[in-house]
Amino acid sequence: MEQFISPTIGGALIALSAILMMGMMGRITGISGILGTLLPPAPARGGEAVWRIAFIAGLLGGPLLLQAVTGESGIGAPVVGLPMMIIAGFIVGVGTALGSGCTSGHGICGLSRLSKRSFVAVGTFMATGVATVFVVRHLL
Repeated sequence: MEQFISPTIGGALIALSAILMMGMMGRITGISGILGTLLPPAPARGGEAVWRIAFIAGLLGGPLLLQAVTGESGIGAPVVGLPMMIIAGFIVGVGTALGSGCTSGHGICGLSRLSKRSFVAVGTFMATGVATVFVVRHLL
């Protein structure tokens, strides 16, 4: 039963953050949009930049806080090398740009709003993920 407690708490915190973001700011909690708007060519300024930076800092600081409290960060060891992680990150970035959003925006916020576009996007994310794992683990 202990193996379900931490993921359940994590999922509840993710849901709470999405609810608070929508309720307090009227914004979708899409990480690619939050981060992407901080980057050139037109980075957010003023109050827009402050909340976005705070959100990203909290996102990155969460595992550090968990490590300090429990002794574990909740992040597993990488199973591939740094070059593969860089390539994969680039591909994910391109995909979020083409898909007009990421798994957090479409999967958490879009599905909960019953967005048809998000249902298609999440189905595409999942199918691509399954195909990628199959190719990497069984064909390469």
